[in-house]
Amino acid sequence: MVNDIIADSLTRIRNASMRRLDTTNLYYAKIIVSILEVFQAKGFIEGFKVIEKDKKHSINVVLKYDEKGHTVINEITRISKPGRRVYKGRNELKRFKNGYGTIVVSTSKGVIANDDAYRANVGGEALCSIW
Repeated sequence: MVNDIIADSLTRIRNASMRRLDTTNLYYAKIIVSILEVFQAKGFIEGFKVIEKDKKHSINVVLKYDEKGHTVINEITRISKPGRRVYKGRNELKRFKNGYGTIVVSTSKGVIANDDAYRANVGGEALCSIW
């Protein structure tokens, strides 16, 4: 039983990228799919696919590497945890790592990146950061 499925998914992605694996498997949850959509839109992963096997869902994530074989993901961190929720206002979400990184934010408009939340004039719970 996994208590924090977001932290487990981020750890699996981090470990797979450090070992230079092509793909990794994650547990399925709608929030994980939303986070992976942000990662894919920002160019941190190649893609992902939801797989159903024996009425159980899982997610297969294809990791992205540059032409030298180095991982695109330098750091991936969980910000808001089950024991300590972290909320950020619109002005706190303007830029992260000089625009090279992204904070994934759960807002009233869905799970979106920090720059999209700033443009939409909304704040929310900061789920994780990646750069």
